[in-house]
Amino acid sequence: MSHRNLVEVKNLSIAFGKTPPVVNNISFAIEYGKSTAIVGESGSGKTLSSLAIMKLLPREASIFNGEILFCPSSAESTNLLSLDETRLKKIRGNQISMIFQEPMSSLNPSMTCGKQVMEALLHHRILSPKEAYLRVLDLFNEVQLPRIKEIFKSYPHQLSGGQLQRVMIAMAMSCRPKLLIADEPTTALDVTVQKTILALLNQLREKYEMSLLFVTHDLGIVSEIAENIVVMHQGKIVEKGNTLKILDSPENDYTKGLIACRPPLNEKPYRLKTIDQFISKESIVKEKITTEKNREITREPLLEIKNLTTEFVSKRNLWGTPLKKLTALNNVSFTVYKGEIIGVVGESGCGKTTLGRTILRLIDQASGQVFYRGVEISKLTQKQFRNFRKQLQIIFQNPFSSLNPKLTVGEALMEPMIFHGILKNNKERKQRVLELLKKVKLQEEHFDRFPHEFSGGQRQRIGIARALCVEPEIIICDESVSSLDVSVQAQVLNLLNDLKEEFGLTYIFISHDLSVVKYMCDRILVMGNGQIEETGEPDKIFLEPTSEVTKKLISSIPGVESK
Repeated sequence: MSHRNLVEVKNLSIAFGKTPPVVNNISFAIEYGKSTAIVGESGSGKTLSSLAIMKLLPREASIFNGEILFCPSSAESTNLLSLDETRLKKIRGNQISMIFQEPMSSLNPSMTCGKQVMEALLHHRILSPKEAYLRVLDLFNEVQLPRIKEIFKSYPHQLSGGQLQRVMIAMAMSCRPKLLIADEPTTALDVTVQKTILALLNQLREKYEMSLLFVTHDLGIVSEIAENIVVMHQGKIVEKGNTLKILDSPENDYTKGLIACRPPLNEKPYRLKTIDQFISKESIVKEKITTEKNREITREPLLEIKNLTTEFVSKRNLWGTPLKKLTALNNVSFTVYKGEIIGVVGESGCGKTTLGRTILRLIDQASGQVFYRGVEISKLTQKQFRNFRKQLQIIFQNPFSSLNPKLTVGEALMEPMIFHGILKNNKERKQRVLELLKKVKLQEEHFDRFPHEFSGGQRQRIGIARALCVEPEIIICDESVSSLDVSVQAQVLNLLNDLKEEFGLTYIFISHDLSVVKYMCDRILVMGNGQIEETGEPDKIFLEPTSEVTKKLISSIPGVESK
């Protein structure tokens, strides 16, 4: 295949109002039939650059310089930025399609998945409804969805994250575009689903000789999806070229930092590097840590889970009587010791989040026992459990949806303190909140700001502060770094380790990212189908996995080959 360019972005600059440009004079090309990745932290300008190709920028954003040429080497050469809305509609979804980062918010919750894909076909193709229906079934089959007729009739909330992402891919591929833009399509997916989605995108690209623009913050997956790479930082391109060459021998300090701040699998540094530290060449303690030396773990059982089973009703009759139940947790037992960080890993749907929420009594258990310091909390009344509630806290996966948008940060943090009667008055509580904000590397002026005024990493820090404000002993971290870019993730993991030492905390760390779990945890539980498949120390789990579930999870880590 000739190495002609399908898209050429030339001197593109984007700004919001009169502020300095957020994308500053960037140029790059996407070749016919090739894949290109744009990589960078949140706020680097990578998503805005990809949205500019389809002219889907926010209203407040303006392009004040540059051009984007589509099919520049042919007679059909077009500057996409010069097209009006009518002409753009013929290209969007037809010749250029996009898979958005969050399928749940991108799909219409009031329409079935099948109808949404049909809508794209009927808009761009001259097809009868029956032909469109059959084409959608073919597409669902092609993106390897199970029970295609059932999924056609399903609404988005009835599908898993991986299934929703496949529906989005089917929609984007429905008109067989020349260019597919994928904006962080695997960010919140577990490693096994991520691997299948990446393989699927590669397979479709080769089959239809399509070009792919893959937007991500994770350099770990770039080598598996892209032949060329564009590294962005603060709105500028700092490095671009062949992916393997740049990953093996990066020239720019920022690129080196992106690679270095991800938790390594072969060692356990005392602290993770952050990009700022790497760029400034600040010295980092290189000492490797061991469980015995740095963790004050006692054999004192803090939390005991015995034969825990949780069920969900999946079908009811007209009178609401349960007809069918789904077992999410099946006879799970383990002990958490004081001062320990215990990791819970597994694929989506394995029951790990249900486990955390059942322990916290946010979900009712069907059977089994949960003991906290010898007291069976699963049998306490709601009034009795209030005294224990503050000892068991959670940091949720999505800090934005878990924070009340109508409350300032100060109000959100003081609210549980007031509820539990912590400190004498609001003056003392405010002082305590200001101290906690400093602990999580936020400023005093953030006290009066609302959640929407913060970045994702800052909101996660607020979530950590809220968990700490009631002085708990155990914190359940439920995928609390999965949606953060690698540099912010490193900062949050370092913060969690610092706070653990300072406050003597015990963590249950739920994640689908095995590299993060291996770095953070003293012991790992591997879950599959609602059961514990394997448990042990991180090094042993990784070097000598015994269950097929563990082997599959390890082999799905980017850069790790199947054994």
